Amino acid sequence: MSTPLEPTVSVLLDSDWASGSLVEDVRRGLGSRPLTLPPKWLYDDEGSRLFDEITRLPEYYPTETERAILARHAADVVAASDATTLVELGSGTSDKTRMLLDAFTAAGRLERFVPVDVAEQTLRDAADLLSRTYPGLAVEALVGDFTLHLAHLPARTASGSRMVAFLGSTIGNLYLEERRAFLGALADSLEPGDWLLLGTDLVKPVDRLVEAYHDAAGVTEAFVRNSLRVLNRELGADFDPGAFSYVPFWDGQMERMDLRLRAEAPQTVRVPGADLVLELGQGEEIRVEISTKFRPGLVAEELAEAGFEVERVWDDGDGVATGDFALTLARRR
Repeated sequence: MSTPLEPTVSVLLDSDWASGSLVEDVRRGLGSRPLTLPPKWLYDDEGSRLFDEITRLPEYYPTETERAILARHAADVVAASDATTLVELGSGTSDKTRMLLDAFTAAGRLERFVPVDVAEQTLRDAADLLSRTYPGLAVEALVGDFTLHLAHLPARTASGSRMVAFLGSTIGNLYLEERRAFLGALADSLEPGDWLLLGTDLVKPVDRLVEAYHDAAGVTEAFVRNSLRVLNRELGADFDPGAFSYVPFWDGQMERMDLRLRAEAPQTVRVPGADLVLELGQGEEIRVEISTKFRPGLVAEELAEAGFEVERVWDDGDGVATGDFALTLARRR
């Protein structure tokens, strides 16, 4: 057995990035109407624990459905590309991605894995584990924000192209203009012939969508409500999480789930860390997260606009647009 290569971890974030970014996001999102909070602040330690619980709920289908597609088609993904470097954006523990790593390893082609995430310790732990699991694979982790640091992705090698994996339908948390900007920046960071493997949750009956975000155990509600506790802890805010009701609904025009917190009574909230005083009327809502659902034609259209050409699509149904979730393999033109 070959000796594991020592993983490398490059930190692209300033030490005060989290606090500064949170203040900026809160001032922007709660300083004008409509009121919004970026979903990235849902994922403190408690939020991450709750989301992990969400992924195992019977109502929440995306995680296990995508995992099943990867289990079935990882070898097809590898065979359809010539990549020798795999990059994962928002990698976390790279749990599902290991099916791709297994398929690349079986094909004897992968030289380098580049996981990218803002959570430094999680990334370090994952890099150590992956380097032991896949001896001979160079693991080059980047502690960074994929909306800011795409230009820091390592260049392709002479032996083959790069494949960027963006899984979990995380792209659905971005607004349309944000998606366009992200895909454009990603295309600019890649070279012609590089690859994108994109996971997208598909449009389906409304009752199934609402149920997935309004589970009987109330875990998703606790997850969304926890965002207020993050502001209380990090910025000294005095939100009363119990003074808000959880409102998940389907926006049919934008084809997305919209997760909000609604003030049950008029209230004044002080956020000293952001130098902000927020006056909320009864019934006023704070949008905490969106989750856009996609149609294959829309995915192809947005990718083409950014400079990608769709090569293959796999879903969990009998064909394109018949399943709950899709993996799209596209090539940079």
